Amino acid sequence: MDLKDIKAIIDLMKKNSVSEFELEKQDFKIRLKRGMGGGAIPSDESNQQAIVYAPLPAAIPTNTPSANAPAAIVSTDIDIKSPMIGTFYRSPSPESGSYVEIGTEVNPDTVVCIIEAMKVMNEIKAEVKGVITQALVENAKPVEFGQPLFKVRPT
Repeated sequence: MDLKDIKAIIDLMKKNSVSEFELEKQDFKIRLKRGMGGGAIPSDESNQQAIVYAPLPAAIPTNTPSANAPAAIVSTDIDIKSPMIGTFYRSPSPESGSYVEIGTEVNPDTVVCIIEAMKVMNEIKAEVKGVITQALVENAKPVEFGQPLFKVRPT
């Protein structure tokens, strides 16, 4: 996660009056908190956020793989992730077909879905070239920032 992503989260927190946000991913954890205890803040401190980075401890293997264990299948699929919090829609309207289906070829400018945030419909583009292999979210369901929406096999 880079600084641009963190700033985007902070902006969303401000716009949506969210006072606390936490994200854990593999060995990365971020926690953002606005204000102290959710109470009123003096005006000179009203725009400050606390950012806390804490590495997670490495996983300790509970057993060792045996020589006869099958090899793990490594997927080369790329996730198309949600750039924001909102409601996921697969099509531009209830009467329309989905933007993409499994097997659809996409390029970086292909619109794959819409995410509604604060009554604004945001078109989400694939940003990769490939073929859709999985749709991971049901239509009209809420999504979180960074949540995988689709899997794409690069071409």
